[in-house]
Amino acid sequence: MNFTRRSLLTLLVSASVMLPMITTNANAADKHVAITQIVEHPALDACRKGVKDELAAAGFEEGKNLKWSFESAQGAPATAAQIAKKFAGESPDVVVGIATPSAQALAASARSIPLVFSAVTDPVGAKLVKSMDKANGGNITGVSDLSPIGSHMDLVKTIVPRAKKLGVIFNPGEANSVTLVNLVKKYAPGRGMEVIEAGAPKSSDVLAAARSLVGKVDAIYVPTDNTVVSAFEAVIKVATESKIPVISADTDSVKRGAIAAQGFNYYDLGRQTGKMVVAILNGKKAGDIKPEGVSKTELYVNPESAKKMGVTLSDELVKSAKEVVKTMTKSEREAEAAAKAKAEKK
Repeated sequence: MNFTRRSLLTLLVSASVMLPMITTNANAADKHVAITQIVEHPALDACRKGVKDELAAAGFEEGKNLKWSFESAQGAPATAAQIAKKFAGESPDVVVGIATPSAQALAASARSIPLVFSAVTDPVGAKLVKSMDKANGGNITGVSDLSPIGSHMDLVKTIVPRAKKLGVIFNPGEANSVTLVNLVKKYAPGRGMEVIEAGAPKSSDVLAAARSLVGKVDAIYVPTDNTVVSAFEAVIKVATESKIPVISADTDSVKRGAIAAQGFNYYDLGRQTGKMVVAILNGKKAGDIKPEGVSKTELYVNPESAKKMGVTLSDELVKSAKEVVKTMTKSEREAEAAAKAKAEKK
């Protein structure tokens, strides 16, 4: 096909005008979600996966029209602050903070970016929002995982009726954990139990904290404390050797050796969080979305662990559980997670 000089010039000019438009439209379709969590352990990892799956269900898929950034603080608040500053410099469309320290770090650094928190026990106490009863304005909303502590204390007494002294292992530097322990101290006396605290500021301190309770308590309760849950096997080791029943707030910990847990499904919590992220990506302001909590809980039991720790679970309690599990090694849990991920891709 022959072109005149004028026709060729017209074609080149048209192409130069259209190319930026095409590029702009393609970029406009891409969204960037940056997500960080204070530490990696099964519950928080499930929450993160729930967020990502909810985005995919809404049409936002990594590698297609979504840039997905993830960073773990590996249990260090200072690292969480560094990650938050990095994300703030990248200016994503939404930042997601899983667990209190990471959410607080993002709130301090990414003040102009929509922030959705998840798995935060006390968002008001953490100064993320002023109220859980209404939309707060500003750039922050999210989902709380405040545990039903009263029900947990009832569960302890059901499993260990003789319990008069209850050990609680927690990180005193985590605001959410302090809130939970204060609630334990509020509800435990009404069930005839005195609370004995054992602090573990770092994951490496968990073993010593557990050992400090030997001979002093009738049972151990582990709240949704990220530091302790990340080193949960240390608690189980001491408890099994000393025949001290362990009850957890984290259902994933039952596979790791806890006798029982009544808690949330953290994958569902992540899906709930993801719905908020999707709403923001679709144009809604974070400050116009009311923060939410989770009311539905599930009971998981591990009769095998109960036997090792010197107690027997009643048939009634076992029948009422959503799931009866056995203790799994780390490699077995990883294999199970890989199998589930493979099945979901098919």
